[in-house]
Amino acid sequence: MLTVLIAVALLNAFFAGFHGSAAVVATVISSRALPPRLALALAAAAACLGPLVLGTAVADTFSRQLVVPGALSLLVLVCGLAAAISWVGFTWAVGLPCSASQALVGGLLGAVTVAAGPAAVLWNGLLKVLIGLFISPPLGLLTGLAVMAGVLFLAHWATPRANQAFKQLQLLTSLALALVVGSNDAQKLMGLITLGLVLAGRQTGFAVPVWVSLASAGAFALGMLSGGYRLIRTLGGRIFRIRPVHAFSAQLAATAVISAASLAGLPVSSTQVISTAIFGVGSAQRVAQVRWQVAGEMIAAWALTIPATAVLAGALFWILKGWVA
Repeated sequence: MLTVLIAVALLNAFFAGFHGSAAVVATVISSRALPPRLALALAAAAACLGPLVLGTAVADTFSRQLVVPGALSLLVLVCGLAAAISWVGFTWAVGLPCSASQALVGGLLGAVTVAAGPAAVLWNGLLKVLIGLFISPPLGLLTGLAVMAGVLFLAHWATPRANQAFKQLQLLTSLALALVVGSNDAQKLMGLITLGLVLAGRQTGFAVPVWVSLASAGAFALGMLSGGYRLIRTLGGRIFRIRPVHAFSAQLAATAVISAASLAGLPVSSTQVISTAIFGVGSAQRVAQVRWQVAGEMIAAWALTIPATAVLAGALFWILKGWVA
């Protein structure tokens, strides 16, 4: 069962990277700063380094502060991860940005509630996780709005040639964004694998082993390298027409929000933060140019994520508990 857990967790990291790649590279591709394959390759390399550079505070939050460790089992973790993968796959099939973080939270809560009841949930820890997940998108919107407004103010004198400068600056901001996305997203899977090792008696403390960090980061980077082109079209073209100045501003805003959350140990949905940063940047340029119906589709998918994965994970655990036992 430990082997199954590790395999499912790494598969989840791969799909998280596959899904997250769209958010990271959509703007840099749409603004024609980089060709798609090169953008994905650079983003994957930076994302692989993220968990190794920015620490493991998010992994600690996810592994120890969300549910009572004594109420967990390897089967609970497997069911939670399987539900998350299923939901991420479904939303990718219909071309909607999905929060892999929310899917993990919903899957873990659903499985542990069926296994041990609501008392197994650490409500203070859950509140911390939910604050990170639900406050960060509005922060992404506001930060994107503020950054774009500041850039427009400082560059009001610029000629169209300034677009070339913003294209070059995107090389730095896209790498920084991929780094912090890899850190925050891969850490969640690192924490769950470490928790599985503790439950299986393979280690006594919750310190994340180096091989777990490398494996999770590598799986996430490999998924990012594969690229979710359907979602790239959604984020890069359906919200509004993105030019280099917009891409630079959105990347800078999202990087600031996600890096602050990672250092504070708050799990966030990178896809949500980047998406809302794009909406904020577009609003600063001209509200009427933003296709707000796309926001409605995204919000609907995000609102359904935790309930859907919780129900699915709970059903999986109820079906499998007798068979595994």
